[in-house]
Amino acid sequence: MSSLSAAPEGLPSYRGYRYPIEIISLAVWLYFRFHLSLRDVEELLAERGVTVTYETIRAWCAKFGPSYAAELRQRRAQPSDKWHLDEVQLKINGQRHWLWRAVDQHGVVLDILVQERRDQVAAERFLHRVLDGEGGAEPRVVITDKLASYPPAIKRVLPTAEHRRHKRLNNRAENSHLPTRKRERVLQRFKSGEHAQRFLGPFSAVSNYFRPRRHRLTASAYRQIRIHAHIAWQDVTQAGAWH
Repeated sequence: MSSLSAAPEGLPSYRGYRYPIEIISLAVWLYFRFHLSLRDVEELLAERGVTVTYETIRAWCAKFGPSYAAELRQRRAQPSDKWHLDEVQLKINGQRHWLWRAVDQHGVVLDILVQERRDQVAAERFLHRVLDGEGGAEPRVVITDKLASYPPAIKRVLPTAEHRRHKRLNNRAENSHLPTRKRERVLQRFKSGEHAQRFLGPFSAVSNYFRPRRHRLTASAYRQIRIHAHIAWQDVTQAGAWH
């Protein structure tokens, strides 16, 4: 059993939690990796002899999900210099929200942001967020659909980038929304914009690590990637062996 002591700087602290780190990290991984509800995770842990309520699992995901995600983003491969941007509508409590997403040419999610608007200000806010997350490294090419908000926003935030506007060129960003749609159905829609942002941030980071483009990999290459992903997860969560 792991000792729930104070964590080194930059890593999550488990002080005050009575469950072992291995159980907490497993529950968070299951929730963000698969299309499972909190009650599904509760049942899977119960099958392993771990009695914990879904509300406790919810608290673990809210507490540790963002910090795990931040560490995983730091460990991901250097993104390419071609960014794909797209936005998709979310219906939250009868109101329209927009999920903005940036991916690179290899399908790696750079960042997401849930906003109530789809105008130039919202586009600029998202571009600044992605740029800050990449340490200020600007892309060579930015590909978007024909949303009118993009050209002035890109000109202001990324003045040296080549902007290409073509719907069919942006399939990579549009396809990256599909896992979100599946999770949205499991969650029976998001309760608020903040709820969507809290969930989709860690969900996107975990997806980057544990959902490589398998159709382009050999079986042995996929197994190696999976092994390295689990090693990274154990480093990030400070967990030992899960079994």
